[in-house]
Amino acid sequence: MNNKNPYDVIKSRYITEKTQVLGNLHKSESNACTKKCNTPKYVFLVDRKANKVEIAAAIESIYSESKVKVIAVNTINYKQKKKMVRGRVGYKAAFKKAIVTLEAGDVIDEGQG
Repeated sequence: MNNKNPYDVIKSRYITEKTQVLGNLHKSESNACTKKCNTPKYVFLVDRKANKVEIAAAIESIYSESKVKVIAVNTINYKQKKKMVRGRVGYKAAFKKAIVTLEAGDVIDEGQG
């Protein structure tokens, strides 16, 4: 494995309403189906050339103070989209998302990283 800087692999945390719900499923007790979900999941924007092993190693090294353990990494590649900008064709940039599943009991705080 290459010795890449973890901050080159992980660009930023991807925070939307949907990812907040996904991150808080392990706390939920209202629904019988969500009670089974005891592992927290977090979403990050990552380098488009990074693989799952590099992403897992980068997350564990960035959040080493919390001693988080990555169980699984799922990645999604988004292609660029065509947009109209002032009557001309422009493009929205392509990006890659990684959904990281942590071990039960591990949590990433907002102030870390």
